[in-house]
Amino acid sequence: MSTFHIWTLGCQMNQADSLKLAAGLEGLGYHAVDDDVDADLVVINTCSVRQHAEDRAYSRMGVLRKRRNEGKRFKIAVMGCMVGPKTDDLRKRFPYVDVWARPQEFDGILQVAGDLRDVSGGELGALMGDLDGGAIKMAPGTYGLPKGPTAYVPVIHGCDKFCTYCIVPLRRGREDSRPAADILDEVRFLAAHGVREVTLLGQTVEAYGHDLEPDTTGLYAETGGRPDLATLFEGIDAIEGISRVRFLTSYPKDMTDRIIDAVADQPKVCEHFNIPVQSGSESMLLRMRRGYTVADFEDRVARIRSRMPDAAIVTDVIVGCPGETEAEFADTIALLERTQFDIIHVAAYSPRPGTYAARNLPDDVPAEVKKERLHIVEALHAASSERINQRLLGREVEVLVEQNENGRATGRTRQGQLVHFDVIGAQGRTLGDLVRVEISQATPWSLQGHVAGMLTLSVL
Repeated sequence: MSTFHIWTLGCQMNQADSLKLAAGLEGLGYHAVDDDVDADLVVINTCSVRQHAEDRAYSRMGVLRKRRNEGKRFKIAVMGCMVGPKTDDLRKRFPYVDVWARPQEFDGILQVAGDLRDVSGGELGALMGDLDGGAIKMAPGTYGLPKGPTAYVPVIHGCDKFCTYCIVPLRRGREDSRPAADILDEVRFLAAHGVREVTLLGQTVEAYGHDLEPDTTGLYAETGGRPDLATLFEGIDAIEGISRVRFLTSYPKDMTDRIIDAVADQPKVCEHFNIPVQSGSESMLLRMRRGYTVADFEDRVARIRSRMPDAAIVTDVIVGCPGETEAEFADTIALLERTQFDIIHVAAYSPRPGTYAARNLPDDVPAEVKKERLHIVEALHAASSERINQRLLGREVEVLVEQNENGRATGRTRQGQLVHFDVIGAQGRTLGDLVRVEISQATPWSLQGHVAGMLTLSVL
């Protein structure tokens, strides 16, 4: 039996890509293995948003080269955001890699997999879909199935924003929305296979539908003839078996009142927003080419909190971008303190080759200053998160069970907080169940408790 192993770095979109590729390989008769030492085909799904992620990919590729030099026989595929439209430089640097594949472009990997198993083009076409000029296309309806009750569902690929620091549009291309019917079919497939929570994915998820051709039947009259993210919420709310819907990542200018209202009104959609602000400085946002002002961002936060006072709001911040002054960083801190985010993801700026910033803006903030600012934001995040989580002490929250081992379960609240809780003696606490949990301990990073109405182990 032919085997494969996929090692995935980076965002949830990469995880979804890996699951889809795995489904395609399984369609060719391959079997997934947990260790790449045992694999006939090793796939590295890369991320290039941060230098650290690229360094990890290079390190893993070096390990595979050494194994190949020792006489091991296996194929190597590298896919994802490290792979641009031109691969000449990569092929020269890493000649031992058998195939390079851009995000969502699985053809070359499937061809190598077919060659490994000596599968003919006709057989590949029967297994995977149409053959277009010799290129294998993933068959429509080939959906990856996660191991567990939660799943990621990409709804729009690519990005049209072209922020100065970001490599994503150069690697994943322009915005490309999937048909609403295909998305809903995938969610039905997942629900039929035990998935209870889906997260709708897009680099800017509220942009979903902008690029689709208008429907002339009047089906989407409320949104100018095109489906939008709220349309998907409404459709998924009617799918039996799905308990929760999440979505990320948001972009302030695309977040309409209609979408915010749909989160508030649709019972299955979680009150959990991930809206990157990146900076609280007007001048820095302009240099970043983010396309909105601080006032625009705060308006969206105010709208969310007016409709859903208990909604969780998560943000991303980059410190040390080219030219960031002490005053600009102070503006960011002031915004974070005003807003009191549930979670703040923070990263220090690193130039990404090919971006506008790498070509035109000097990386002039010293490394030690970036590190200091990073720690300041991390401390602010810890304090803000702990304050928010402390409010839940003694209260009951709804948790979807994602793991359950040896009487200890783990899951998340509707607002996204991680919860660990005791389930010994509780009946029917299987993966995907919704459980009422009483919170007894709170830290910035997680909550702990026990099934409501039952004593904790410490009391016993």
